Amino acid sequence: MSNPCLNCGACCASFRVSFYWGETDAAPGGTVPQAMVVPITPWHVAMRGTDHKPVHCVALQGRVGEQVGCSIYAQRSSTCHEFDVGDARCNQARSLHGLPALPAP
Repeated sequence: MSNPCLNCGACCASFRVSFYWGETDAAPGGTVPQAMVVPITPWHVAMRGTDHKPVHCVALQGRVGEQVGCSIYAQRSSTCHEFDVGDARCNQARSLHGLPALPAP
C-alpha cells in the first residue's frame, strides 16, 4: 500500500507547525534547519510559512492533493513526527483542502 501522505500534504498547508527551539540545528543535537523557522515565543519556533495564512510550510514541495514531499523529512520536528494519518487532525486538514477523509489508524 502506498503512503497516502505523498498524495496529500494537507497537514503542511493547514496548521501552524510549532515546537521547542532546541529541535533546530542552532542547538546541540537539533535537526530542523534554523533558516526554516521563525520565533513565536522565547522558547518556541514555527516552520516558516505556517505562522500566517494562507498556511504553506516552507519544507512542503509539490501540490497539495496531488504529489508532495518534505524537503527536510529526515530532519523534521517532533510536531511532524507525531501527526498520524487518518486521525481527526489529518482529516480536518484534508477537509480544508477538499480531500476525502482517510480511515482512522
